[in-house]
This record gives sequence, C-alpha cells and structure tokens, in this order.
Amino acid sequence: MGPMIRVRVVGVALDPAQQHVILLKPVDVETHGDRVLPVWIGPQEAMSILVAIEGSGSPRPLAHDLMTAMLGELSASVDRVEVTHLDEGTFHARVVLNTPVGPRTFDARPSDAIALAARADAPILVAEAVFAEAGVPDEAVELEAAADEDRVEEFRRFLDDVDPEDFQG
Repeated sequence: MGPMIRVRVVGVALDPAQQHVILLKPVDVETHGDRVLPVWIGPQEAMSILVAIEGSGSPRPLAHDLMTAMLGELSASVDRVEVTHLDEGTFHARVVLNTPVGPRTFDARPSDAIALAARADAPILVAEAVFAEAGVPDEAVELEAAADEDRVEEFRRFLDDVDPEDFQG
C-alpha cells in the first residue's frame, strides 16, 4: 500500500451543497505540507464524530459508542485506522484491532473508522497516495463550520426525544 501519513481531525464542515465533510490534516505539517484531506460523510456520522472529538457524550450510546464498549468487553482495542485508497471518488478504510488472539483488520467506511478512532484515541493514518490525489491546500477549503454548539445541542435534544416507535413503518 505504501507509506502512510498520520493525520488529525481538524473539523467537520458543510460544503456549499450542505454536504458534511470531515477535514483531515497531517500531524507533521513541516514534512507533509499545509494541506487538508476533505472526506464527505453522512450527517449521522458527522454528529457522531463531533460528539467524540468534543468529548461531550450523548444521552444514549451511538453505534460507535456501542462498538467501543463491545471491543472493551472483548479485551480488544483499536490500534489504528487507515484510509487506504481512493476508488472512483470513494474513500476506503480499515480498522486495525489488537485482540487477545493477535491483530485483526476490518474494512470500514472512513467515517465509521474515524468515529471509532476518535473514541478510542487511536491514530488515524492516510496513504500518501490518497493524500497526493485528493488533498487540497489548506487555504482552498472555504467551508461553513458545522461544529458549532447549536448543532450538537440540537442532536442531543433529538436523541433525548426520539422514540423507537417513530421509526416503525
């Protein structure tokens, strides 16, 4: 797969079409340049990542909270997540776990892998080839910040008020 670049989440934003984008930036800017990797994700995943990076929690466990709890109960932990390649505009990722029987790797959507990494405080790595193909200069990103308190608070209220019967057909 080639060399990897360690990145951090610098934010979740909305693009001009109101689509959620997670912004990943190299940890070592001096070596890898002042670029960001925008990865488009769904609104639920955006909120899950925001809740995790802000450390604010939610009234009820989200799917990624459940995964983290299950891993802990099974004596497994997230070693790292990797954005491995880009195929016709779609990012691909994997989650590498430490388990009692050795390392295990699972294919994942980047949004799920990053949400899990944020909860587990695990490194996020991106293949250099992916960054070379899809990374953009930092100043080229002019997106509306989506990480404001109002949106997170609105999501928390939704979780507090939602009833499972609301989703029955």
